[in-house]
Amino acid sequence: MTRLLVLLSALCMLTDTAATSTGNTAIIDPASYVNVFIGTTNGGHVFPGATLPHGMVKVGLDTDSPGNQAGYDANSTFNATGFSQLHDSGTGGGSSLSNFKLWPLPECESFASCNTSMSVRRTLRKVLPDGSPDDAGSPGYFATNLSTGVRVELTASRRAALHRYTFPPSSREPRIVVDITNDGLISNTDPVINVNTTTGRVTGGARFASSFGPGRYNVYTCVDFKGDGYEFEAPTEYGVWLGNAPIQNSTQLNQLYSGFLSEMGALLTFPPSSNSIHTTILARVGVSFVSSDQACANAESEIPDFDFDGTVATARETWNELLSRIQVDTQGVDKEITELFYSSLYRTHISPADYTGENPNWNSTEPYYDSFYCNWDTYRTLYPLMSLHAPEVFARIVRGMINIQQHEGWLPECRGATNQQYIQGGSNGDPILGEFFVKFYEYASALNVSADDLYTALLADAEDQPPNWNLQGRQTTVWKQYNFIPSDIYASGGAATKQVSRTLEYSFNDFSISQVSRILYKTDDVAKYQARAGNFINVWNERVSLPGHPSIKGMMQPRFTDGEWNYTDPRHCSVNDPLHSTCYLDTTNRDGFYESSPMVYSQYVPQDTAKLISLQGGNESFIDRLNLIFDQNYFDVTDEPSQQIPFMYHYVNRPGLSTQRSRMIIAESYNTSVNGLPGNDDSGAMASYAVFYLMGMYPVPATRQFLLASPYFPKVTFYNPVFDTTTTIIANNFKGNPLKGEGGTVFVKSVTIDGQPWHSNCYLDWDVFVKGSTVELELTSDINTTCGEGSDALPPSLSTGGYSGPI
Repeated sequence: MTRLLVLLSALCMLTDTAATSTGNTAIIDPASYVNVFIGTTNGGHVFPGATLPHGMVKVGLDTDSPGNQAGYDANSTFNATGFSQLHDSGTGGGSSLSNFKLWPLPECESFASCNTSMSVRRTLRKVLPDGSPDDAGSPGYFATNLSTGVRVELTASRRAALHRYTFPPSSREPRIVVDITNDGLISNTDPVINVNTTTGRVTGGARFASSFGPGRYNVYTCVDFKGDGYEFEAPTEYGVWLGNAPIQNSTQLNQLYSGFLSEMGALLTFPPSSNSIHTTILARVGVSFVSSDQACANAESEIPDFDFDGTVATARETWNELLSRIQVDTQGVDKEITELFYSSLYRTHISPADYTGENPNWNSTEPYYDSFYCNWDTYRTLYPLMSLHAPEVFARIVRGMINIQQHEGWLPECRGATNQQYIQGGSNGDPILGEFFVKFYEYASALNVSADDLYTALLADAEDQPPNWNLQGRQTTVWKQYNFIPSDIYASGGAATKQVSRTLEYSFNDFSISQVSRILYKTDDVAKYQARAGNFINVWNERVSLPGHPSIKGMMQPRFTDGEWNYTDPRHCSVNDPLHSTCYLDTTNRDGFYESSPMVYSQYVPQDTAKLISLQGGNESFIDRLNLIFDQNYFDVTDEPSQQIPFMYHYVNRPGLSTQRSRMIIAESYNTSVNGLPGNDDSGAMASYAVFYLMGMYPVPATRQFLLASPYFPKVTFYNPVFDTTTTIIANNFKGNPLKGEGGTVFVKSVTIDGQPWHSNCYLDWDVFVKGSTVELELTSDINTTCGEGSDALPPSLSTGGYSGPI
């Protein structure tokens, strides 16, 4: 362990020195800038444990915090309860996964007196002088020191974890609990446990509840033990436990009298080391959603030699290769900004998880990804970021989504632990597939993505109504009949909720499909889906104004089948709502909106912002409305429907206002502390949002445009392995980042691409990243800069012909 820490420390010092002394030196160890503990308390729900990029296994510390959706909590007052193998990151809902906890017991009076029940065995971590827990972590590695004197270290391969438990010198009978039943929801049924008395191998599994849906899933494990620095052939004691009662020499659950939701597992005692005052035991844990035998095979193939330091080094190397594809020049930039950047980029590759080979529902040679939690959160920024630097990963995810559609009928929307989970809005797999194809259609075949299969999957979402649109697809019958979702239809097949927000999302979903249709020269479909993309106007009520602000007139509103209007207060579900309402998944929620207010949703038409500006009274009225949204706190940085709003000033030729708003959001809402996120990280959605802002861009999904501002670095480069090109964005006249996001030399005055003037200061086309161009931004302190003079200086919109003709 000492050698590993010395090596990692040396790499960190070398990287930091190189990056800060010259500013232009490549960051060879970007993992050294990753703080895995950002957002790990007070609602961020970030997973700080050990995993590979998109690894299935995410091994980490679980606590008894009420906010333990990812197991962990950085608040040291919460007890540690175990070290489990599977987690999600940044999610809301219930506490997902957290399966198969291991727990070290340094000393018991006897085998039978050991505390095995989670509520009894739990203990605090050691606490540092500043009050924080004695935890450490980096990409692929996690460690903590428990108050019992045991040091715990964790690392992972894709489908297996390796634990290292170092017991205190006083521990003469070190023991490890294998907890088969206690997941995050305490939901187990049908547990199975077997203890091999010769080797100490523990195999087992159980059935558990989904955290954001109605289903249940089976998952299995296989645990092997080995002395670190000494050898032992078998445990000296073994048994199965029920509740807080270990039964020595038992090997299976049928030797106990168990009941519904009983706590059960195995307990093993190991001989102490004769070579050291400390006994260190390695535990290798394989996981599978297919069988215990496959869990054993996963562990044996991925971590054959119990090489802890080697597994850590491999994980770090894997992370560094991925993270280093985006390089930033750190000269004149506070180190915290660089840490925020790479930490956020890191979190965008925790989910979705690569479950390839672990799909119990059907056999396929295609990749299988899970933990889409949920597409509603991630389609806006996570996948466009993936387009820039990880297209081969993106292609595998797309292939997996298409394969799900081929077997289940519709693209996945929200998915966890192999189960369908609840849809939050539209069929937002559509803009994800649209994003991939619009960016990589010329390379799709080389990436093993079938254009025909992709388009078939999109059409299934657009045209076929599923039996339960709460879990997959859309309410297409009503959508096609009325061109909006009426608020007075109570049809079987799904909840009569979210009608307005679903109308807006269905419109954008169909726009995404029209983009693919354009590439495939399906002219009839282009016309059909672009027409549907305009259906947002059918829920625009020009007569509704914001109470107390008569000049803010026109709102997205619920509507009846006969065309008459229902009414939802535009303040509803905002901090200004006099009724303090919420807008979550609830069948009694009849307001028509999900997780945000009509004020916010009335800005959500990314495919045709120009039309929205016209509906809202023109440029000045639009600016006034945007300003009010911020000044009156309708903008909600914690929630995805608000994400595009800061950049909407671009569409009225005021990009300086977008730049300042976006920078104020970073200054006010993001930092590198354990409280450094404004809310749930939402499977990397908030992380990718921050990455784009720090790079000075914002994506329009399923298009070839990125809205443009100024980066927080004098230079950013993107390496794309599919194109084998490197694109460079240089901020000339870079003078640092204003502390509170206001003012400064941060506004884009002009843009050149490969030395030639570019026609817009407000957006870049995808061709820049395909060719590997050099983009130079001339910065100024004048906030009144514009997009430019030409007719094509403003970002595209449908109603102004922006998405017509071939791509």
